[in-house]
Amino acid sequence: MAEVQQSPQSSGEMTRRFIEFVLMQAQQVALMLGQMPGPDGKSMKPNLPVAKIFIDQLDMIREKTRGNLTAEESNLLNKVLTDLQMAFVEADKVTPAETSAAVESSTPVPSEEKKTESEDVEDKKKFTKSYG
Repeated sequence: MAEVQQSPQSSGEMTRRFIEFVLMQAQQVALMLGQMPGPDGKSMKPNLPVAKIFIDQLDMIREKTRGNLTAEESNLLNKVLTDLQMAFVEADKVTPAETSAAVESSTPVPSEEKKTESEDVEDKKKFTKSYG
């Protein structure tokens, strides 16, 4: 039988760490959306496929932790996700053609597997998420 391990850390410390984690992920999305300067201080070109990955990861965290978060943690995560999804939609409106090509090219299909067009379309339906 699995046992719940008790951590010597206080729940306040864990809340602080969770909030820091969420905010760090949000900073990465802002960086990938071109909303923040890069490490060299220059503005970066938006990288929407990578921003989408970070947003999807936060969404997965929300789903996997549902019912286990404090009200403060849950509210912050929901607000951050909503804000990031809206920022993504706005950034996607600026360069939609580039985004579509980048998202499609970021999912390589092994050359040994030859899929029919209908299978390929079906696979894209399974793994495509839109925030618009």
